[in-house]
Amino acid sequence: MADRRLERKLTPVGVHPGTFMLTPTEEPMQTLDIGVDVAKKEVVVACAEEKFAPHTVKNDSASLKRWLRSLPAGTRIGLEPTSHYHLCLADCAHALGFTVYVLNPRDTRHYARAVGSRAKTDRVDAQLIARYIQHEAAHLNPYRPPSETERAIDQLLRRRAKLTALKGALAMTLRGVPALKAEASVLTKRFDVLIARLDAMLQTRIAAEPAKYATCQRLQGIVSVGPLTSAGLGNALDRVRYRSADAFVAFLGWDPRAQDSGEHRGRRRLSKRGPAELRRLLYNAAMSAVKTKCWGPIYQRYRARGLSSTESLVILARKIARTAWSVHRHGTTFDPNRITQQC
Repeated sequence: MADRRLERKLTPVGVHPGTFMLTPTEEPMQTLDIGVDVAKKEVVVACAEEKFAPHTVKNDSASLKRWLRSLPAGTRIGLEPTSHYHLCLADCAHALGFTVYVLNPRDTRHYARAVGSRAKTDRVDAQLIARYIQHEAAHLNPYRPPSETERAIDQLLRRRAKLTALKGALAMTLRGVPALKAEASVLTKRFDVLIARLDAMLQTRIAAEPAKYATCQRLQGIVSVGPLTSAGLGNALDRVRYRSADAFVAFLGWDPRAQDSGEHRGRRRLSKRGPAELRRLLYNAAMSAVKTKCWGPIYQRYRARGLSSTESLVILARKIARTAWSVHRHGTTFDPNRITQQC
């Protein structure tokens, strides 16, 4: 009885006697590196330091927050994007102050091969991501949640791209089948209606935010950059402050990948590590640019050097991306005279 009275006297108010507390002489809890394999209904979590066994957590806000609050401060969490199912965990973890890394699945796949992983299960993937974060976090960029407008614009652009791809696939599938020409025409018109509706929603979303609208208008001042390309460029440039135009080109995946060994000099290829849809939009912008007085001479100059049309278009797309970065970074408007002077 005396021991219980003494325990109550020494226990701070509001703290249960059984709660573990650090004394001034004890070391703080070690930060952890957590890997998460995300699915629709649940996530599998694993710890690189093996402070707990891999287990599942329901993929809903309440369950995830309850689990996240059990982790020590400074914990680093890595996960791969899985449709939109990873967003709840990434946003909750970031809001609670944890460092979050949304990884490129291609990187983790190559990492698994490099370390000799022989299996692929949810548990193995979570452990692999935890190990990857433990060793490579210093070279990764932490996740920063996009604003509501930025996320909405990204989703609209992706959905529009999907509809455009489906429309093209439909046209290719039914080409050369005269008996289905009428049905194909009806479906194509329906796709056009949906795409037009998405375009209207996209412009409405941009117009609702004055700063975003001003950015897109400046970017549309670049010859051959239309509403869709300006929306994608503006979203990418607003979300991250790139140190240089080269950094922005690398983000887009337009940077060349060297393949040299000894005296061998391999062919340079594009890394294509960035957003594929934004690369497609810039490539389309370059195809339009070759017909203009501003960009056309530059394209012809590279063609005269012996470069293929695709190579020349890629170079032109990179120049448009660099110009967009400069216009956004310095808050200026596009001056076509500077482009013509380069020729």
